[in-house]
Amino acid sequence: MHQFYALVSGPFAWIAFGLFFVGILVRLIGLVRMVNKTEKFIFSYMSLKYSLRSIFHWIVPFGTASWRLHPWLTIVTFGFHICLFLTPVFLMAHIVMLDEAWNISWWALPAQVADWMTVVVIFGCVFFLARRLTRKEVRFVTDASDFILLTIVAAPFVTGLLAYHQWAGTDWITIVHMLAGEIMLVAIPFTRLSHMIFSPLTRAYMGSEFGKVRNAKDW
Repeated sequence: MHQFYALVSGPFAWIAFGLFFVGILVRLIGLVRMVNKTEKFIFSYMSLKYSLRSIFHWIVPFGTASWRLHPWLTIVTFGFHICLFLTPVFLMAHIVMLDEAWNISWWALPAQVADWMTVVVIFGCVFFLARRLTRKEVRFVTDASDFILLTIVAAPFVTGLLAYHQWAGTDWITIVHMLAGEIMLVAIPFTRLSHMIFSPLTRAYMGSEFGKVRNAKDW
């Protein structure tokens, strides 16, 4: 048991973080090269003003017409993404591990708040799954990879909840939780989960095109 824990908390963790950062860097370099080669004109109308305007409206709940047309989807989407990012970063157990390893620490979420935020993420995954199964327009563009990605996202939070409350074999579920988190890290740069990183670039492009070229709003 100790050997497995040492493996997932040591070499596997370093490999996962390494692939995460290297993967993002490679994707960014590839994106810039592709744009420079095939659509170099994009650089001529990229605008910081219109980029930030677009990003601001799309990160504000109900700040766009699309968000207002689908209120429940908007509520779940924003709650899901906020909790998805903040819970791992401000979870006490994660901060304690960082403090023990590198003497780095910061403010942590109260345990009960972290619990509820974890539940929000799990509920969000169930909501998105149900939507892909029941909405015709969403089911039409859904394939097996979408269900795999939902599983990858949900797994660290489900296993983390089980491990924290000791609702399963604590040692093994902790190892599974760490492996699930590492798999998600590795998956982000190489799957559609990369929208976590690249969506601001997409919004910057759209905002610049609509604002500077079409003189219109993109929200």
